[in-house]
Amino acid sequence: MTASEPTPDRASDRAAKPAADGPADMGGRAHMRIEIAYHQRGPLGDEIDFDAKILAISAAAEMAGMHPQTLRQYDRLGLVEPARTPGGGRRYSVRDVTRLREIQRLSQDEGVNLAGIKRIMDLEREVQAVRAEAAAALDELRRARTQLAELRAMAGPFRRSTDIVLWRGEQG
Repeated sequence: MTASEPTPDRASDRAAKPAADGPADMGGRAHMRIEIAYHQRGPLGDEIDFDAKILAISAAAEMAGMHPQTLRQYDRLGLVEPARTPGGGRRYSVRDVTRLREIQRLSQDEGVNLAGIKRIMDLEREVQAVRAEAAAALDELRRARTQLAELRAMAGPFRRSTDIVLWRGEQG
């Protein structure tokens, strides 16, 4: 191996080398095309499962443009949560790789330290949970409004009035 060739263990060399199938972006990093060969059969046919923990640490590290030791550190810090094989090996999903790339972007491009990145990602999870709760509450409100409209339609012209009327019995 000559000094001009990238070493296999240096992610920065791989990231700076343009991909054979895509142009380099403005930062000089290559766009990497990710092809997923794993399919999960669903009721609607073949669907890609981006949460399937099928990638070994070496594959995930290469896809993310990082060293496997970096992935181990991020696991220890709780930035990513890989699944474990019975032998203790780590397995990552495509969604984990996307998360690793975001961690790298925040760290390198935005200058955020790892503690800050963890806080950002924790807050993003909280926001997603709140959005899910709000969406569920909105769905429930819509169902209630629909039921109310149906009940009003059933009442039709025979609605009972709630007006207060002064009635005086027969006077004689």
